[in-house]
Amino acid sequence: MYRTHSNGELRDKNINTQVTLSGWVQKIRDKGFMVWVDLRDRYGITQLIFDEERTPKEVMDKASKLGREFVIQVTGTVIERESKNPNIPTGDIEILVSEVTVLNTSLTPPFTIEDKTDGGDDLRMKYRYLDIRRNPVRNKLVFRHKVTMAVRNYLSEKDFVEVETPYLIKSTPEGARDFVVPSRMNEGQFYALPQSPQTFKQLLMVGGMDKYFQIVKCFRDEDLRADRQPEFTQIDCEMTFVEQEDILNTFEGLTRHLLKEINNVEIGDFPRMTYDEAMRRYGNDKPDIRFGMEFGELNAVAQHKDFNVFNKAELVAGIAVPGGNSYSRKEIDKLIDWVKRPQVGAMGMVYVRCNDDGSYKSSVDKFYDQDDLAKWAEATGAKAGDLICVLSGEMNKTRTQLSALRMEMAERLNLRKADEFAPLWVIDFPLLEWDEETERYHAMHHPFTSPKPGQMELLKTNPGAVKANAYDLVLNGNEIGGGSIRIHDKETQSKMFDYLGFTPEEAKAQFGFLMDAFQYGAPPHGGIAFGLDRLVAILGGQETIRDFIAFPKNNAGRDVMIDAPAPIDKEQLKELNLSLTLKP
Repeated sequence: MYRTHSNGELRDKNINTQVTLSGWVQKIRDKGFMVWVDLRDRYGITQLIFDEERTPKEVMDKASKLGREFVIQVTGTVIERESKNPNIPTGDIEILVSEVTVLNTSLTPPFTIEDKTDGGDDLRMKYRYLDIRRNPVRNKLVFRHKVTMAVRNYLSEKDFVEVETPYLIKSTPEGARDFVVPSRMNEGQFYALPQSPQTFKQLLMVGGMDKYFQIVKCFRDEDLRADRQPEFTQIDCEMTFVEQEDILNTFEGLTRHLLKEINNVEIGDFPRMTYDEAMRRYGNDKPDIRFGMEFGELNAVAQHKDFNVFNKAELVAGIAVPGGNSYSRKEIDKLIDWVKRPQVGAMGMVYVRCNDDGSYKSSVDKFYDQDDLAKWAEATGAKAGDLICVLSGEMNKTRTQLSALRMEMAERLNLRKADEFAPLWVIDFPLLEWDEETERYHAMHHPFTSPKPGQMELLKTNPGAVKANAYDLVLNGNEIGGGSIRIHDKETQSKMFDYLGFTPEEAKAQFGFLMDAFQYGAPPHGGIAFGLDRLVAILGGQETIRDFIAFPKNNAGRDVMIDAPAPIDKEQLKELNLSLTLKP
């Protein structure tokens, strides 16, 4: 056998035991007459000792020729270590080696394979298989497995059945762009990789599965941001004969279970907030409620003077930055420059210092007196020692800008603590959102989302006011899950497609199979999908999902390890009936 024990297993109770170990050479310390080798595997490190007085000469010769990351097998006796290492579990013992076999040699790695490495992100992604040998990376993958198993166990105990749905499906124009796959056997026709298993899980409900889940890969060919992958993993779930309250209770239970099981954190009932309230108080639909700095709307107390910047604005709003009065004028000027960056887009910022003596000093003292500024402080919840930061302009843009400022100040003040968890349900989303480019309404979630009961007729007169029977689960300022109660009858689904601008022919061509299924006794149903990558990262105390994915793509959507995407052979193109101008 290659090994009798792992490299993290042996203790002082094993002294005088003969063992066989296998692994990678982590470090070598060669004194000539004595060689120490740290042998590593997934489970830990064991120190090996080669001693010319006690080790056969041919074994000493082999030891002197070992290199970093050689794969070796050793046999020897567990002995007490003279210089103990309290930093590793095996630090009380070492192996006096009597036999060594080199199972494979290794080139010198391009970066140090230790917890703290000298390799940059690009280099480590190119050699990801080496990076996985490092504890921080491997531990994140083990952590992901632990979360995934906790999810599977919980849902299975709640009578959910895991069902696999197809990866080769039909392309639809709604939502993000699809990755398409040409069909060799059907000339000129294409499959698409699923952005989600949405229609299939609904069909499973029509099929009477009652409770379904799947931990599934999904794909979106969209413009990439720093922490978004073209392929990602969902915990996809659906239930029949449920209302919104049933879904919220079930998956609040799952989230509470994960926080307890994985992080040993107890959470009570999750607060709930409507979409409109979230936008008014925090400027976005996934607010981080671990800290305050809620928006104070100042129109009523700021638009009665001769300051035209505010008078012309649709919204004047501010936040109170705790302890911000300690900022120097130079620091405040830098903050103003920050909000004026193109990424934020504000024209400027008004500020008010809340002095310890109860007085106020603002950048607009020319227009506002102490009584005015006191009302600003009351509206924003500012206290002595705080700094009130005020933005103004068109309502939605100002909310977005002030939200960005709020999050930036939270980062600077260390208010977003990784070991604190604040879940929140956001409910009552708009069913539709207006798209300026296409000049028509689009489904905010997807076209299968049901409107709130009694609001279907409102689509004819005021479609923007219709609320969706939809909900998002937010954790620490990140949307980790979202879902809705679905439309389950053909007539209502046909109306929804009509409101979204589909012709009857387009609706039938793209979703006729679903509407046909609704004619055969489709039950009321609803569900939710969690982003597993994001959920695992947050539970792991981070917000970078790439660290928790075994083989991630870079920010340009490339796999630099295997160099994909890549051109394909002309003969393959010919077989697929594709014409493509290839680079020489």
